[in-house]
Amino acid sequence: MPNADCRTSGVIRLAGRLLAATCVLFAAGGGAMAGEKAVRIGVMADMAGFASDVGGRGAVLAAEMAAADHGGRADGKPIEIIGGDMQNKPDVAAAMARRWFDVDQVNAITDLPVSSVALAVQEVGRQMGKVLLISAGATVDLTGPACAPYSTQWSDDTYSLAVATVKAIMAQGGKSWFFITADFAFGHAMERDATTFITANGGKVLGSVRHPISSSDFSSYVLAAQASKADVVAFANSGNDTINSIKQAGEFGLAAAGQRLAGFLVFINDVHGIGLAAAQGLTITEGFYWDQNEATRSFAKRFFETMKKMPSKEQANTYLAVRHYLKAVDAAKTEDPATITKTMREMPVDYFDQKAWIREDGRVMHDLTLYEVKKPSESKYAWDYYKSLRTIPADEAFRPLSEGHCPFLK
Repeated sequence: MPNADCRTSGVIRLAGRLLAATCVLFAAGGGAMAGEKAVRIGVMADMAGFASDVGGRGAVLAAEMAAADHGGRADGKPIEIIGGDMQNKPDVAAAMARRWFDVDQVNAITDLPVSSVALAVQEVGRQMGKVLLISAGATVDLTGPACAPYSTQWSDDTYSLAVATVKAIMAQGGKSWFFITADFAFGHAMERDATTFITANGGKVLGSVRHPISSSDFSSYVLAAQASKADVVAFANSGNDTINSIKQAGEFGLAAAGQRLAGFLVFINDVHGIGLAAAQGLTITEGFYWDQNEATRSFAKRFFETMKKMPSKEQANTYLAVRHYLKAVDAAKTEDPATITKTMREMPVDYFDQKAWIREDGRVMHDLTLYEVKKPSESKYAWDYYKSLRTIPADEAFRPLSEGHCPFLK
């Protein structure tokens, strides 16, 4: 494989146990011999920015675990995992994707935690006819107007997050809303989709403010939300931005004064960073929670041994996506994108012992669960943060196929 300068290319090739960022390839199958072709998967992640805790090196580890659990080889070839830092920049990500596909002979790209990045790389994948396993990007447009024939979206999306959270809070009396929104593709889509459900259910959006990614001072945004006197202050952001904005809302006393705080894309890492005292009562929608069943606990325990923290849903989805892709490679006995995609959609998905499947537009369909963050007094052991409110069936949780207007299905 051609050598690359990590600093100029944005690529970080990570050694097997992850924690040192070097220009070294991790080969799950022991490495390809000279002239031997490998099944190569690129994990395009945020390694140092606002989403690094929920994805980053943990997403690469999840892909490595999937490769190891598959036996280290697929279609008789060694499996190789490459980690890359796309710096949360769509142009950097698109250039990296082209290099991975053209020069480094990567067969599939996964993770893609920022929606604008996922959209940019999906366009590259569409043009080049390559496989994407989107385990993080959450805009619903990825399976709508921007859909691509060889992409699958494993993350929950702005539609599903809006459906569950808005319905639950409005049923408890939260009729007026104010948004603190990240000023990029995910935030815009999240606010748009949530607003649709709020107004459809008789509620009102009193206003919104938008902040740049990786903000540190949310005081002006929080004060605007406070002044609105909205029943609900909703955070359409993610990662460290969610942690900081909810913490500062607590410091300004919004919840104490009676305003309800709602996070749409909240990860367990965020709750851990915020602390139960400030996060208690948050309503959260997720497909994966580490303490959900024996299969999730087994995966989480192994992940924790290396990362010393429980896996996020992004990291869990990366594991599932890579594992399913490798199963399809073995079943199809080829890495041809069209054949692999067809095989992936024909095969049932093992979503940690729960039923799942891949729809024609690439949407991975699985049940979601509505959780509430526990009070400190309710938590019985480390990382015991969520209590289940209800299960949301897949067909209710995700946007109907007929409403997506995916171009390649016409």
